[in-house]
Amino acid sequence: MEAISKRFFLYLSYNKALDRMAKRWGSKFGANKIIGGQTFSQAIPLITQLNQEGFQVTVDHLGEFVDSVDDAREHVRECIESLMAIAHHQLDTEMSVKLTSLGLDISRDLVLEHMELILSKAKQYGITVTLDMEDSSRCPAILDIYKTLRQKYDNVGTVIQSYLYRSDEDVEALQQFSPYLRLVKGAYKESGKVAFPEKQKVDENLKHLIKKQLLNGHYTAVASHDEAIIDYTIGLVKEHNIPNDRFEFQMLYGMRNQLQADLVKKGYTVRIYLPYGEDWYGYFMRRLAERPANIAFALKGIFSK
Repeated sequence: MEAISKRFFLYLSYNKALDRMAKRWGSKFGANKIIGGQTFSQAIPLITQLNQEGFQVTVDHLGEFVDSVDDAREHVRECIESLMAIAHHQLDTEMSVKLTSLGLDISRDLVLEHMELILSKAKQYGITVTLDMEDSSRCPAILDIYKTLRQKYDNVGTVIQSYLYRSDEDVEALQQFSPYLRLVKGAYKESGKVAFPEKQKVDENLKHLIKKQLLNGHYTAVASHDEAIIDYTIGLVKEHNIPNDRFEFQMLYGMRNQLQADLVKKGYTVRIYLPYGEDWYGYFMRRLAERPANIAFALKGIFSK
C-alpha cells in the first residue's frame, strides 16, 4: 500500500493542470503548514522565530522546470532580493535553489550566468547557497555545474540522493572540491534502472554516504526525519570523535517538530528547510509521497479552520 501511495502522489506532482489550480487556490489544504508563505517577506517572521528557538534555516523559492528565459530571470531577481533581505534582517539562514528554476532546461550558459549573479551576491553577505538535486536525468548537469562554480566560489554546496546507484561514485568524484553536501534519500519518481527500488537498500546507501563524507573530513548535512538514520549519525560521530561543527541535521519545516527540538536541546545543529512561494504544489505532493503519515497531516489541514 505504501508503494502504491508513493507512486500516486509522485504522479500527481507532475500534473500541470492540478499545479495551475493549486496556484489559484493558494496555500490551503494544509500546504500553509509546510511552507513559509507565498513571499519572502511573509517568511521573515517565521525565520526569526525559528532562529530564536535555536534553529538555523535554509530558504527555497519554490519553482522548477522553467522553460522561459523571462521566468528564469524572475527567479534570479527573487533570489537576489531575498539574499539582501536576509542580510538586512540579520537572519541565520542559507539559501537553496533548483537549477531548473534558473534555466537549466534552457541553456547551461544561462544557468551559469544566473548562478554567478546569485553566488556573488551571497558571497558579499557571507551566505551559503546549495544547489538542490532534482530527478536523475538532470543529476549529471547539476553536478557538472556545481564543479564549475566550486572552482570560483567556496559558498556553494549541493545534494546527493542515496536512492541513485551512481551516488557513491558521485561523492568520490566530488572529494577534490572539499564539498559541503546535503545527503538525502531522494523524492523523485525513478526507474529501477537508476535507483534502488527497496527502502532497505536506500537506507543502507545513505548510511554509507554519511560515513564516507564525514570520515573524509568534509562538512555534512544529514537531511532525514528517519530516527534510525539520525541515531546512526550520532553514533558514528561519537565513535570517531567528529566535532559537532562538522555536521548538521536538516529537516523540513512542519515535519517532526518535536524531534527537531529534541536534537537542538542535545546541542546538535538543526537546519530547517523552509520553502516559500506560489509554486508549492509539486513540493507538497513529493512530501506526501515520502511518508504515509504526511497524508493524514494534510487531510487535517484541509478540514481545520
